[in-house]
Amino acid sequence: MISIEKNNLPVLVSGARTAFLESAGAYWELMSYELGALALKGLIDRSGISPNLVEQVIMGTVLHEINTTNVAREISLQAELSPTIPAYTVAMAGLSPNIGIMNVCNEIALGRIGFGVAGGTENFSDVPIRLSQNVRRTMMKIRQTRSNKEKIKHLSKLRPRDLALDLPSSSDFTTGLTMGSACEAMADTFGVSRNDSDQFAVQSHQRALHAQSLGLYKEQIIPVQLGTKSINEDNSIRPDTTFEKLSELKPVFDCKGVITAGNSSRFTDGAGAILLGSMKSVKQHGLTPQLIIRDYLATGVGSLHTEMLLGPALTIPKLLERNKLKFEDIGVWELHEAFASQVLVNLKCMRSRRFINDRFGKSTPHGDIPMEQLNAHGGSLAMGNPFAATGIRLLQTAAQRLKTEQQSYAIVASCAGGGLGSALLLENIS
Repeated sequence: MISIEKNNLPVLVSGARTAFLESAGAYWELMSYELGALALKGLIDRSGISPNLVEQVIMGTVLHEINTTNVAREISLQAELSPTIPAYTVAMAGLSPNIGIMNVCNEIALGRIGFGVAGGTENFSDVPIRLSQNVRRTMMKIRQTRSNKEKIKHLSKLRPRDLALDLPSSSDFTTGLTMGSACEAMADTFGVSRNDSDQFAVQSHQRALHAQSLGLYKEQIIPVQLGTKSINEDNSIRPDTTFEKLSELKPVFDCKGVITAGNSSRFTDGAGAILLGSMKSVKQHGLTPQLIIRDYLATGVGSLHTEMLLGPALTIPKLLERNKLKFEDIGVWELHEAFASQVLVNLKCMRSRRFINDRFGKSTPHGDIPMEQLNAHGGSLAMGNPFAATGIRLLQTAAQRLKTEQQSYAIVASCAGGGLGSALLLENIS
């Protein structure tokens, strides 16, 4: 195990998230920082901690609103935390909240802070849509030009196509591949079938529906009051999802591919935040820690074209090896489901002795993750994916499962655009 002085062990105190809603829904009037503030305020209220004990706030986001460039600071102020508490924003694609968690844990482990908040916010209902690049650059030239003749000259160079709006793209900047196209390349390279992908997607919806019926996600969600409406339930889970229905859908990115709208996660709106503290500080203030954040790792993939979303398979084995653990030592697994085929490719690689040996050497563990231990309450295929909030949901779910299933360790892992991946090792305190 990674050695950290016991008093400085980073522990999870509490977590809170908003319900995850289909985009262009009830959150459409909110800016991303307002959604994040609802989660942060709900977290502080739920935890029972004095807001003045929080020493740092780190929030992640992927779709940056130019008017709130440091969205963490705006969230912190909107949630009525003291302006003396520093807050900054992290951005590592879908890993943003995970990286925020790691950064807070680093500060705690080094003894620099006693309590900190990490989280994320994403509102696809209010995406930043810009004027075209040519229009933006022309406007800046005009702004710096005094002569009307020169201004007209600059304007005359614009063409009708320049008036088209610049919409945010889901494509990777370096490769130009959409995440779906990149995942198709992975499925083809490592051999994952359409049939298995659809089966996995059905399972995600069924498990999420069951968890929702038991009220398990209500333990995570803080109600949001918008006008006369109280929002306290995720609305993207589809109870009518069947294998037969999914098998009728056409592939989206490749006519002979495996990825359809039914076995892909959807964009949803949501925010979440967690309170972390040192073991010493938590006990001093009479709070009850839920679990220990034992260790964590982030990495990049080797090939952006064929391994874009292979992050879990490239972080989990290394994290286990560093902590002298094997796959069978982990009782709870929570993996982000960007696409069903993405999860299946990662599982296939991690169980392959040859793959792990080639990438890391013979000392690194490989193993099969039992399907009953993986995303037992459903995943992003059913819950949707508000990029910078999904990691918070995964951690909250892992904490619930560690307690109810009485397991010793959990792994939370995610892939992300740009060929990035992360994994966190959680340890049960009881």
